[in-house]
Amino acid sequence: MKLQQILPVILISAATSIGSMYAYNKYVSKEAYTYIGSDSNRVPVNYAGFFDGINGSPTDFSDAAASAIPATVHIKTKSTRTASNNLPKRSPLFDLFGFDWDEGMAPRSLPQMASGSGAIISDDGYIVTNNHVVDGADDITVTMSDKKSYKAKLVASDPSSDLALIKIDAKGLPFLMYGNSDEVRVGQWVLAIGYPLNLETTVTAGIVSAKSRTLEINRRQSRTPIESFIQTDAAVNPGNSGGPLINTAGQLIGINSAIASPTGSYAGYSFTIPVNMVKKIVADLMKFGTVQRAYLGINYAPDNLSEEIKTKEGIKSGEGVFVMDVTKDGAAAASGIKKGDFITRINNVPVRSGAEMVGQIATYRPGDKVKIGFRRDGKEMISDVILRNSSGTTDVVKTSVLDKLGAEMATIDAKLAKEMGIKGGVIVKSIDENGAFSKTRMEEGFVILKVNGKEVNTVDDFRLEMEKAGISVTLDGMYPGYEGVFRYPMKLD
Repeated sequence: MKLQQILPVILISAATSIGSMYAYNKYVSKEAYTYIGSDSNRVPVNYAGFFDGINGSPTDFSDAAASAIPATVHIKTKSTRTASNNLPKRSPLFDLFGFDWDEGMAPRSLPQMASGSGAIISDDGYIVTNNHVVDGADDITVTMSDKKSYKAKLVASDPSSDLALIKIDAKGLPFLMYGNSDEVRVGQWVLAIGYPLNLETTVTAGIVSAKSRTLEINRRQSRTPIESFIQTDAAVNPGNSGGPLINTAGQLIGINSAIASPTGSYAGYSFTIPVNMVKKIVADLMKFGTVQRAYLGINYAPDNLSEEIKTKEGIKSGEGVFVMDVTKDGAAAASGIKKGDFITRINNVPVRSGAEMVGQIATYRPGDKVKIGFRRDGKEMISDVILRNSSGTTDVVKTSVLDKLGAEMATIDAKLAKEMGIKGGVIVKSIDENGAFSKTRMEEGFVILKVNGKEVNTVDDFRLEMEKAGISVTLDGMYPGYEGVFRYPMKLD
């Protein structure tokens, strides 16, 4: 019997939450953005003045810890959740009488609080943390190691990588200097800093036990998870989420995100988002408001497939990432990469697994040119590839008000519109767990007819009216097969 079958492991986020635990039941089977919003000529607060553990420095972590503690913050959030989350979205009155709950009948809401950590990355108050720490928060409070507290605002977030950028109104703050996660080696000493279990600043030490781990834990937040974790045995507990992992020179090499545990608390391993991915995503969030995600344009074989499945699917074994197929209009196809090739290097960085490849591609933007090393029929080859976005272009993707809704929408087809007796509208095909729509009583299949009283017949109409609407929005529409118009008020923060 396989060890996986007898030892269930729970992957949980390292955030402390009162009321619920963010858990995921799963068997664990270049730009140099060194400084952000700060004077690059000044010596960073975390400069410890000695070599890191890679070069054989003594295992005295006091200087590194002392330099990083002032740049590590405690994040507390407050959010309002409906007290009746287990009730169906539609009330019994809906099916009996054809109308939904109104505001006067809505169940009361109760505040929920959560706690996590964050890393200051600029002297003017930018802080990086996990998306799951601040997701859905109505109020964010940041407390420094010297007990000073600030109200923070969410700048932008990226659920796919579980990263978020928040900001406080302050100047002259201590901040962490970016290291290079590509240079991190298995066996290297590292320190995790944060506020676990609502304790004061806590420092733990461990070693890097593995690199390029993929756990699928971010799939709880996004349909397109990006994962290539650094695995360590530094003790990380709920409340450490969003805190820094540093090397012995005090450089930031990752943001702590999750732990593997059969109990919900530390039991041996923690997982960290590599800093090279962090700095690129943070730079995108600051400049564009959304991540400019690059794609190579291939379908590849998942890691750790059994030989039986490989044989059945025609997947060859070999060093590198096996290309199962190439996207017709993708970057790989345009550069000559074909089905059956093995991707072995990206800009001279070896890749031996899908997670390693994803981690490298995640540090680039659409339009960047990278050298892809691959092997075909035993012959080593190199091709220049211009990475593209999900639409197959190199255009900058701008953030849209629709991104906040957390839903897949489409213009209603003419046949259904005729059956419903309407000219047009926007049908809500699916609703994610996160986003503005999930906080209403709206159900999938709802057809939006008006935004703040203005008629919409297409998705483009809907987008234009939503951009004009501001924070408070009221949507009117219908459900196929039901009579009457339903109204859903909501707020877009």
